Amino acid sequence: MPENELKDFLDSKVLQYNTVDFIEPDPISVPHRYSLKEDIEIAGFLAATIAWGNRKMITKNGHRMMDLIGNSPYDFVMNHSEYQLEQLEGFVHRTFNAADFKYFIKALQHIYTNHNGLEAIFIKHQTEHSLQPAIHELNQAFFGISHQTRTRKHVADPSKGSVAKRINMCLRWFVRNDNLGVDFGIWKQIPPSKLSCPLDVHSGNVARKLGLLERKQNDSKALAQLDTSLRLLDPNDPVKYDFALFGLGIFEDF
Repeated sequence: MPENELKDFLDSKVLQYNTVDFIEPDPISVPHRYSLKEDIEIAGFLAATIAWGNRKMITKNGHRMMDLIGNSPYDFVMNHSEYQLEQLEGFVHRTFNAADFKYFIKALQHIYTNHNGLEAIFIKHQTEHSLQPAIHELNQAFFGISHQTRTRKHVADPSKGSVAKRINMCLRWFVRNDNLGVDFGIWKQIPPSKLSCPLDVHSGNVARKLGLLERKQNDSKALAQLDTSLRLLDPNDPVKYDFALFGLGIFEDF
């Protein structure tokens, strides 16, 4: 497909799927419960962390996480007691369990207390064209307090070849402002041009069929290749095409 036709095709799919109808069945509905910036960040980060497997179950368990922390994510993170942490016992989503959940609360408190919050890490460590090095720095800060080795697998590190799909997804939520009520655009000091597509099996397969991606395995090199292709189509808002790739893969079995 010629590049201009491909762009027109994908732009039409963005318009089709980047709508408020996308919110309710998606994990992004979890941070949409809130209006306070820090609540959105924490709810989004937690919901994105468990975003693998069945979409309906991800969304259900994301909302359950919010219920367990009293529907006040930031207040719970900053002011929780050990007794309140124990109330998280029994939560599980695939390999993410209550021990991981408890650590995430403590680590987020560490991030907001000692690193001025999630956004500050990304502002400080963004590079001219990418947020991937900043994801590595987030990983380092997140595990800057005592932790179980098992929990490390729940926060990706691009420097080890990870596509960091779930973190790139919540970065899209926080940075990109679609003016349509889906993505929040609450982080103003990071341009959407630096975002990377949340690459997974579905979006990767669609991207390969469309000629946007040649590398066969989904890793950091594949992500860089897809970033290059999408930025040629729209250098200012390349990750809007996440809606197109996701929609084609999930809803249209492209």
